[in-house]
Amino acid sequence: MNVDGNSDLGVSRVRNGETELQAAERRIANLRPCRAAKVAEMETSYRDLLESVGEDPERQGLLKTPSRAAKAFDFLTNGYRQNLDTLVNDAIFDSDASEIVLVKDIELFSMCEHHLLPFLGKAHVAYIPNGKVIGLSKVARIVDMFARRLQIQENLTIQVADALMKTLHPTGVAVVIEAKHLCMMMRGVEKQNSVMKTSCLLGSFKEDARTRGEFLALLA
Repeated sequence: MNVDGNSDLGVSRVRNGETELQAAERRIANLRPCRAAKVAEMETSYRDLLESVGEDPERQGLLKTPSRAAKAFDFLTNGYRQNLDTLVNDAIFDSDASEIVLVKDIELFSMCEHHLLPFLGKAHVAYIPNGKVIGLSKVARIVDMFARRLQIQENLTIQVADALMKTLHPTGVAVVIEAKHLCMMMRGVEKQNSVMKTSCLLGSFKEDARTRGEFLALLA
Protein backbone atom coordinates (compact mmCIF):
# COMPACT_ATOMS: atom_id res chain seq x y z
CA MET A 1 0.00 0.00 0.00
CA ASN A 2 1.29 3.44 -0.91
CA VAL A 3 1.95 5.64 2.12
CA ASP A 4 3.63 8.61 0.44
CA GLY A 5 1.29 11.23 1.94
CA ASN A 6 -1.48 10.86 -0.64
CA SER A 7 -4.67 12.38 0.81
CA ASP A 8 -6.80 9.37 -0.13
CA LEU A 9 -8.19 7.94 3.09
CA GLY A 10 -7.11 4.42 2.30
CA VAL A 11 -3.43 5.42 2.31
CA SER A 12 -3.52 8.14 4.98
CA ARG A 13 -1.92 6.56 8.04
CA VAL A 14 -2.06 7.47 11.71
CA ARG A 15 -0.26 6.06 14.73
CA ASN A 16 0.59 2.35 15.08
CA GLY A 17 0.49 1.83 11.32
CA GLU A 18 -3.31 2.08 11.12
CA THR A 19 -5.12 3.86 8.35
CA GLU A 20 -7.51 6.56 9.48
CA LEU A 21 -10.38 4.27 8.50
CA GLN A 22 -9.02 1.48 10.68
CA ALA A 23 -8.53 3.89 13.58
CA ALA A 24 -12.10 5.18 13.23
CA GLU A 25 -13.49 1.64 13.16
CA ARG A 26 -11.46 0.72 16.25
CA ARG A 27 -12.61 3.76 18.22
CA ILE A 28 -16.26 3.17 17.34
CA ALA A 29 -15.97 -0.52 18.28
CA ASN A 30 -14.42 0.43 21.65
CA LEU A 31 -17.34 2.63 22.70
CA ARG A 32 -18.91 1.03 25.72
CA PRO A 33 -22.32 -0.53 25.02
CA CYS A 34 -24.99 0.09 27.67
CA ARG A 35 -27.95 -1.94 28.81
CA ALA A 36 -31.48 -0.58 29.07
CA ALA A 37 -31.78 2.33 31.47
CA LYS A 38 -33.03 1.48 34.96
CA VAL A 39 -35.67 4.19 35.11
CA ALA A 40 -37.21 3.02 38.40
CA GLU A 41 -33.81 3.15 40.09
CA MET A 42 -33.17 6.62 38.66
CA GLU A 43 -36.52 7.74 40.06
CA THR A 44 -35.49 6.57 43.53
CA SER A 45 -32.16 8.35 43.16
CA TYR A 46 -33.86 11.62 42.23
CA ARG A 47 -36.14 11.32 45.24
CA ASP A 48 -33.09 10.79 47.45
CA LEU A 49 -31.43 13.80 45.83
CA LEU A 50 -34.40 16.03 46.64
CA GLU A 51 -34.25 14.94 50.25
CA SER A 52 -30.49 15.45 50.32
CA VAL A 53 -30.81 19.13 49.38
CA GLY A 54 -33.41 19.62 52.11
CA GLU A 55 -36.54 19.48 49.97
CA ASP A 56 -39.76 17.61 50.70
CA PRO A 57 -40.51 15.15 47.88
CA GLU A 58 -44.07 14.92 49.12
CA ARG A 59 -44.97 18.54 48.53
CA GLN A 60 -47.29 19.21 45.61
CA GLY A 61 -44.76 20.67 43.19
CA LEU A 62 -42.33 17.78 43.64
CA LEU A 63 -44.62 14.76 43.82
CA LYS A 64 -43.99 13.73 40.22
CA THR A 65 -40.54 15.30 39.83
CA PRO A 66 -38.53 12.09 40.41
CA SER A 67 -40.55 10.30 37.71
CA ARG A 68 -40.30 13.21 35.28
CA ALA A 69 -36.57 13.66 35.89
CA ALA A 70 -35.85 9.94 35.46
CA LYS A 71 -37.70 9.84 32.14
CA ALA A 72 -35.93 13.01 31.00
CA PHE A 73 -32.50 11.59 31.89
CA ASP A 74 -33.36 8.38 30.07
CA PHE A 75 -34.12 10.43 26.94
CA LEU A 76 -31.02 12.62 27.31
CA THR A 77 -28.80 9.52 27.41
CA ASN A 78 -30.60 7.34 24.86
CA GLY A 79 -27.61 7.53 22.53
CA TYR A 80 -26.04 4.77 24.63
CA ARG A 81 -28.80 2.45 23.49
CA GLN A 82 -28.59 3.20 19.78
CA ASN A 83 -26.67 1.23 17.18
CA LEU A 84 -24.93 3.02 14.32
CA ASP A 85 -25.81 0.47 11.63
CA THR A 86 -29.45 0.36 12.75
CA LEU A 87 -29.62 4.15 12.80
CA VAL A 88 -28.23 4.51 9.27
CA ASN A 89 -30.65 1.79 8.12
CA ASP A 90 -29.00 1.33 4.70
CA ALA A 91 -29.64 4.97 3.74
CA ILE A 92 -26.42 4.96 1.70
CA PHE A 93 -26.62 5.61 -2.01
CA ASP A 94 -24.32 5.40 -5.02
CA SER A 95 -23.20 8.80 -6.27
CA ASP A 96 -20.67 10.37 -8.62
CA ALA A 97 -20.39 13.41 -6.34
CA SER A 98 -16.77 14.14 -5.52
CA GLU A 99 -16.86 17.58 -3.90
CA ILE A 100 -17.52 18.64 -0.32
CA VAL A 101 -20.92 17.72 1.13
CA LEU A 102 -21.57 19.95 4.16
CA VAL A 103 -24.43 20.00 6.66
CA LYS A 104 -24.18 23.17 8.73
CA ASP A 105 -25.78 24.32 11.96
CA ILE A 106 -27.01 20.97 13.27
CA GLU A 107 -28.41 21.78 16.71
CA LEU A 108 -27.12 19.59 19.50
CA PHE A 109 -27.69 19.14 23.21
CA SER A 110 -25.45 16.99 25.35
CA MET A 111 -24.54 16.38 28.99
CA CYS A 112 -21.16 17.19 30.49
CA GLU A 113 -19.86 13.99 32.07
CA HIS A 114 -18.02 15.95 34.77
CA HIS A 115 -20.93 17.89 36.28
CA LEU A 116 -24.04 16.37 34.64
CA LEU A 117 -24.96 19.77 33.28
CA PRO A 118 -25.94 20.45 29.65
CA PHE A 119 -23.84 21.88 26.89
CA LEU A 120 -25.57 23.03 23.74
CA GLY A 121 -24.61 24.39 20.38
CA LYS A 122 -24.28 23.30 16.78
CA ALA A 123 -22.27 20.92 14.66
CA HIS A 124 -20.98 21.39 11.13
CA VAL A 125 -20.33 18.07 9.40
CA ALA A 126 -18.69 17.62 6.01
CA TYR A 127 -17.38 14.75 3.94
CA ILE A 128 -16.06 14.12 0.45
CA PRO A 129 -17.85 11.15 -1.13
CA ASN A 130 -15.93 8.18 -2.43
CA GLY A 131 -18.73 6.69 -4.54
CA LYS A 132 -21.34 6.81 -1.77
CA VAL A 133 -23.49 9.46 -0.06
CA ILE A 134 -25.64 9.21 3.06
CA GLY A 135 -29.24 10.36 3.54
CA LEU A 136 -29.26 13.95 4.79
CA SER A 137 -31.23 13.30 7.98
CA LYS A 138 -28.81 10.54 8.96
CA VAL A 139 -26.03 13.09 9.48
CA ALA A 140 -28.14 14.87 12.10
CA ARG A 141 -29.15 11.55 13.65
CA ILE A 142 -25.51 10.54 13.98
CA VAL A 143 -24.80 13.81 15.81
CA ASP A 144 -27.72 13.14 18.17
CA MET A 145 -26.67 9.54 18.77
CA PHE A 146 -23.31 10.62 20.18
CA ALA A 147 -24.57 13.82 21.82
CA ARG A 148 -27.24 12.02 23.85
CA ARG A 149 -24.87 10.48 26.35
CA LEU A 150 -22.48 11.73 29.02
CA GLN A 151 -19.81 13.49 27.01
CA ILE A 152 -16.99 15.91 26.66
CA GLN A 153 -17.09 18.01 23.52
CA GLU A 154 -13.66 16.87 22.35
CA ASN A 155 -14.74 13.21 22.26
CA LEU A 156 -18.12 14.02 20.73
CA THR A 157 -16.39 15.72 17.80
CA ILE A 158 -14.16 12.72 17.13
CA GLN A 159 -17.00 10.22 17.46
CA VAL A 160 -19.17 11.97 14.88
CA ALA A 161 -16.26 12.04 12.45
CA ASP A 162 -15.41 8.39 13.12
CA ALA A 163 -19.03 7.33 12.55
CA LEU A 164 -19.12 8.92 9.10
CA MET A 165 -15.72 7.47 8.26
CA LYS A 166 -16.80 3.97 9.26
CA THR A 167 -20.14 4.24 7.48
CA LEU A 168 -19.12 5.80 4.16
CA HIS A 169 -15.36 5.22 3.70
CA PRO A 170 -15.18 8.74 2.22
CA THR A 171 -12.09 10.53 0.96
CA GLY A 172 -12.25 12.83 3.98
CA VAL A 173 -14.39 13.92 6.92
CA ALA A 174 -14.45 17.22 8.81
CA VAL A 175 -16.47 18.03 11.92
CA VAL A 176 -16.58 21.32 13.82
CA ILE A 177 -18.65 21.75 16.97
CA GLU A 178 -19.22 25.01 18.80
CA ALA A 179 -21.07 24.95 22.10
CA LYS A 180 -21.80 26.74 25.35
CA HIS A 181 -21.29 24.77 28.54
CA LEU A 182 -23.58 25.38 31.49
CA CYS A 183 -20.97 23.88 33.81
CA MET A 184 -18.89 26.96 32.99
CA MET A 185 -21.79 29.43 32.86
CA MET A 186 -23.88 28.51 35.92
CA ARG A 187 -21.07 27.62 38.33
CA GLY A 188 -17.30 27.84 38.69
CA VAL A 189 -15.92 30.78 36.71
CA GLU A 190 -19.45 31.79 35.57
CA LYS A 191 -18.44 33.06 32.13
CA GLN A 192 -21.66 33.64 30.26
CA ASN A 193 -20.32 34.40 26.78
CA SER A 194 -17.65 31.76 26.39
CA VAL A 195 -17.97 29.38 23.43
CA MET A 196 -15.89 26.24 22.96
CA LYS A 197 -14.96 25.18 19.43
CA THR A 198 -13.53 21.77 18.54
CA SER A 199 -12.64 20.15 15.25
CA CYS A 200 -11.74 16.76 13.85
CA LEU A 201 -10.24 16.53 10.36
CA LEU A 202 -9.65 13.19 8.66
CA GLY A 203 -8.36 12.17 5.24
CA SER A 204 -8.12 14.90 2.61
CA PHE A 205 -9.36 17.60 5.02
CA LYS A 206 -6.31 16.91 7.16
CA GLU A 207 -3.78 16.28 4.41
CA ASP A 208 -4.76 18.85 1.76
CA ALA A 209 -4.56 22.53 2.70
CA ARG A 210 -6.76 23.59 -0.23
CA THR A 211 -9.53 21.19 0.73
CA ARG A 212 -9.29 22.31 4.33
CA GLY A 213 -9.40 25.94 3.26
CA GLU A 214 -12.49 25.36 1.13
CA PHE A 215 -14.23 23.74 4.11
CA LEU A 216 -13.37 26.62 6.42
CA ALA A 217 -14.56 29.12 3.80
CA LEU A 218 -17.91 27.32 3.60
CA LEU A 219 -18.27 27.72 7.37
CA ALA A 220 -17.65 31.46 7.27
